[in-house]
Amino acid sequence: MTEDIAHKVEEFFAKYRLRSYTKGQILILNDESTENVYYLIKGSVKQYDVTYRGDEIILNIFKPPAFFPMSIAINHTPNPYIYEADTDIELRQAPADEVVEFIKANSDVMYDLLSRLYRGVDGLLGRTAHLMGSSAKSRLIYELILEARRFGTSQEDGSCLLSINEKDLGARAGLSRETVNREVHKLKSEDFIAISNKAIVIKNLANLEKKLGREV
Repeated sequence: MTEDIAHKVEEFFAKYRLRSYTKGQILILNDESTENVYYLIKGSVKQYDVTYRGDEIILNIFKPPAFFPMSIAINHTPNPYIYEADTDIELRQAPADEVVEFIKANSDVMYDLLSRLYRGVDGLLGRTAHLMGSSAKSRLIYELILEARRFGTSQEDGSCLLSINEKDLGARAGLSRETVNREVHKLKSEDFIAISNKAIVIKNLANLEKKLGREV
C-alpha cells in the first residue's frame, strides 16, 4: 500500500471509534453474520477454522493496514470462519456498505485491495499444492518461508527472526505439533534454522528456499 493510498484509507476510517481488544478475543464467530468491516491499526488477527477433532487450522493472518472480511462485505456470503485477535489489537469498525461505496469511489484503493488479494491467493495456492503432494518437511518449510516474507524481521547478520511457535506453525501447515517439533529439529540439525528465545531464526532464507525446491 502506497503512502497516498494508506492516507486515504486512514482518513476514511478515522471517523469511526477506535476499539481495543486483547489477545484471544473473538471478533467474528463462524456462521455469525456481520454488517461491519474491521480496519486493523495495531497487532494481528487470525482467521481460522476448527476441524471435527477440535484442531485449529489457520487460514490467514491479517496485519496492519488490512481491512476485513471483504468477501462478506462485497458478496454477502455466509461466514464459515472465526476471526480472533492473535495479539492485543487496535482497530476501527465501519458499516460494510459504506466501506464498499468508498472502495467503488476510489479506484486506486480498489486496485491495491485486488493486488493484496491476489498475493494472498498465490500464497494459498502454494500451500494447497504442498498439502496435496508434498512431505511434512516441505509443508513446514513452505510455511516458514511464507511467515518470513510476511512477518519476518531481518537481522544484521542476514538471518530472519520469526516470532511464531510450533503450535501455530502446525495449525497453518495442517501438521500435528509433534510432527512440527520433529521436522524443526531436523532443519536445526541441518543448520537451516536455529531456536532462540521461543522464536525461530532462519539463518539464510535463500538457502531454505533452495531446500524447498529440492524437497518438492
